[in-house]
Amino acid sequence: MSRRLLFLVNDAGFFLSHRLPLARAAVAAGWQVAVASRADGRRAEIEAAGLAFHPVPIERFGLRPLAELRAALAVAALCRRLQPDLLHCVTLKAVVPGLLGARLAGVPAVVLAVTGAGRTFSDGGPVWRLLQQAIPRYLALLAHDRTRLLVQNPDDGAALAARGYLAGRTVLIRGSGVDLAAFAATPEPAGPMTVLLASRLIAKKGIESYVEAARLAKAERPALRFLLVGAPDPGNRDAIPEARLRAWHEAGAVEWLGRRDDMPALMAGSHVVCLPSQYGEGVPKCLIEGAAAGRALVATDVAGCREVCRDGETGLLVPPGDAGALAAAFLRLAGDPALRRRLGGRARAVAEAEFDVEAVNRRTLALYDSLVSGSRRG
Repeated sequence: MSRRLLFLVNDAGFFLSHRLPLARAAVAAGWQVAVASRADGRRAEIEAAGLAFHPVPIERFGLRPLAELRAALAVAALCRRLQPDLLHCVTLKAVVPGLLGARLAGVPAVVLAVTGAGRTFSDGGPVWRLLQQAIPRYLALLAHDRTRLLVQNPDDGAALAARGYLAGRTVLIRGSGVDLAAFAATPEPAGPMTVLLASRLIAKKGIESYVEAARLAKAERPALRFLLVGAPDPGNRDAIPEARLRAWHEAGAVEWLGRRDDMPALMAGSHVVCLPSQYGEGVPKCLIEGAAAGRALVATDVAGCREVCRDGETGLLVPPGDAGALAAAFLRLAGDPALRRRLGGRARAVAEAEFDVEAVNRRTLALYDSLVSGSRRG
C-alpha cells in the first residue's frame, strides 16, 4: 500500500519553483503525493505535474491568530480526510497552522521546513520579538517524537537551537537542490560583463542596493550590463512598486526583464550571478543555479548566501546594504576575467558536490522513511 505524503505551502508558486522535483521523486519512490495551498491560480500547474491539489485558507504573509486558527482547522479537516502518513510544511508561515492541524488530526509524522530565518528572526520590532519568544514554545508544545525541524544552513540551525526550536530534532539538508543537467556549465559569453539578479522583488532582497551599485559601477565602466529578473508582488508589503521598477529600467541603470522562465539561458548569457539579500536566507536557489552554471557569484555576507558564495572561492561577499562595496565587487570582476572564470569553475564543483537536486531529494526521502517506519496508520 502506498504511503501518503501531503505538502502544505503558503505559496503554490514557491512549491513549483523549489519543491516540485522533490514531489516527483517521492512519487517515483512510491508515495501518493498531494499539495495543500492557497487557491492562487497555480492549481492547474500542480495538477499538470500529476499531483492532487487541495485549497486551504492559508495566508501568504503575517501571523494573525484567528487566521492561523482557521487555517489549522482546515488543515486538520483535510488530514482527517486524506489520512497522510507524513505532512511536510514548507516555510515557517505553513509551519504554524500545519503543526496544529497535524496534531488535531493525529498525523503520524511531520516535517517542519524553515527555508531561511527571514524577517521573523531579523526584524527587531516588538511584534517580531514576541513571535521569536512564542514560536519555540508553540513548537515544543505541539511537536511529538516523529516531528523534525528541517533547516537549510548551519547558521539557522544554531540560531533556532539557541532559541529552543526543537533542539535535538533538527535536520540539516542544504537547500532544495539544483538540476545539474539543466544548469550546465558553459563558457562565458562574448561582450561586456553582464550581472544577473533573479529574485522576489522585495526591499529585503537588497534590490535598491543592487540598482545603486549598478549606477556606481556603470559610472566607471558604462558598457557593463545589470539584469533584474522578477515579477512585481503587490501582495507583499515590502514589494518594490512596479512604477519604480519601470523608472529604474528607463533610467538605464538596470534592465528589468520581468518574470522569466528561461533561467538556464539567462545564466548562460551572463558572467556574474548576484543576490544582495539583507536578511538570512535558507540556501538561495538563484545562487546554487548560478554556481551550477559555472558563474562567479556576488552576494551579501548573511546566512544562506555564504553557504554557496564563499568569499574568494566561488565568489565575493560584501556587507549587506553596502552599495559601494557591491559596486567595487562588480568592478573587480569586470577587470579580472581570469578571476571570474576561476570562481565560476570552483562554483560548479561545489554545486556538483553539495547541491545536486538528486542528492538533496534522496536525503529528504530518507528522512521521510525514517519518520514513517513503523508509524503507519491503522
